[in-house]
Amino acid sequence: MSTHQQVPQPAEAPALVPSVGSGRIFSKPVLAWASWDWGSAAFNAVMTTFVFTVYLTSEAFGGEERASQVLGWGLAGAGLLIALLAPVTGQRSDSGGRRKLWLGVNTLIVAVLTALCFFVFPSPEMLILGVALIAAANIFFEFAGVNYNAMLTQISTPATVGRVSGFGWAMGYVGGIVALVVVLVVFIQPVVDWAGASGENGLNIRLVAVFSALWFAAFALPVMFAVPEVPRRSKAAQLGFLASYGLLVRRVKAIYRESPHTIFFLLASAIFRDGLAAVFTFGGILAAGAFGFSASMVIVFAIAANVIAAIGAVVGGFLDDRIGPKRVIIGALIGLLVAGTAILLLGTETHSFFGMQWTSDTTFWVFGLLLTLFVGPAQASSRAYLARLAPVGDEAELFGLYATTGRAVSFLAPTLFALCIGIFGSQLYGVIGILVVLLAGLLVLLPVKPPAQVTRAVVPEA
Repeated sequence: MSTHQQVPQPAEAPALVPSVGSGRIFSKPVLAWASWDWGSAAFNAVMTTFVFTVYLTSEAFGGEERASQVLGWGLAGAGLLIALLAPVTGQRSDSGGRRKLWLGVNTLIVAVLTALCFFVFPSPEMLILGVALIAAANIFFEFAGVNYNAMLTQISTPATVGRVSGFGWAMGYVGGIVALVVVLVVFIQPVVDWAGASGENGLNIRLVAVFSALWFAAFALPVMFAVPEVPRRSKAAQLGFLASYGLLVRRVKAIYRESPHTIFFLLASAIFRDGLAAVFTFGGILAAGAFGFSASMVIVFAIAANVIAAIGAVVGGFLDDRIGPKRVIIGALIGLLVAGTAILLLGTETHSFFGMQWTSDTTFWVFGLLLTLFVGPAQASSRAYLARLAPVGDEAELFGLYATTGRAVSFLAPTLFALCIGIFGSQLYGVIGILVVLLAGLLVLLPVKPPAQVTRAVVPEA
């Protein structure tokens, strides 16, 4: 694009988003912001990954196959609504000066919906209620995440945005570990026998939902007091909801004209982020199915994986600020491809190297943990990349597009994972599907310029 090409200037220049603190990791604003990530792990790890959805798809709800299908359709519907609504909800929280307000409101709604899962008794008649609550909570969780991600520019500086983003991801991983351990020793395999640990009528799992709601709400509070609200921009704030989509289209066009590589990055990151999500989504499935890990060993591996991912996110964040997010992402994706290929080639067999036995367990522990090591930096630097390019004052709108593009291609890795299993007849070969998505994301990313070489777009006002 020619550097002389002009974009219509906004009638009302966007006010600068208030920045707080120095961007140091252990400053009050950064710790308060990252506390939300820590708390959100109770919803991500406990409710939607390892505990409540496992309960919801058990035989008690009418059979694993039917319950899984209903849950799948429910989450698919939630994903569609997120894709349609996330950019506009982000836009309106930016322009209305209500970014922090809507972070708090959406977080509270997630906590309430999560707590209501206490009333999902183990019965087929309760399946729809359980799926509806989890699907609705997912929608509002993503809305909250749009505003949370947009706050990154408020609590960091251009020189520290990478490490702050990495620290936030790390806090999420560690928070997930702590929440899972609490759930395990208090509700699932209690070290002290108490009434709430009873499995009768699913009481212990239903109480886990209440615990998760309280955990999330409690750790979300600090950011509400430590980060200031964004200024209100009256014209856009008065725009009708449907008219907001027209403004969104005009702004996307303006970004494409003035800063096309911002749009290119949204597309590339959507692809490789789907592959990153698949690493955790299918990691436990592969550990149990292909490599024969017991249920307890899967949990141990999950805890170890979160620790390694947290370390990777922190290290990647510091590298991000030194060499740039694009290089970190490329390095992480290459690392993922190498580790995944090693799992695929070594497989479930025992090998002999220099007279030493290399078992299938060793293969998965070594290269499975290497996979998680590289996931954290890719996720954190992806967020930091976009934060560096978001139009000033409109960060939540762009992170809404970030959520939308991610949802738009979220079928890729699961589809290819299942397809490769069907073609090759073994669960292990599902890894090929994940590797294909990661490779495609890497190839699409390569031509995209790093943020230092991209102009930050200025978008039109309403």
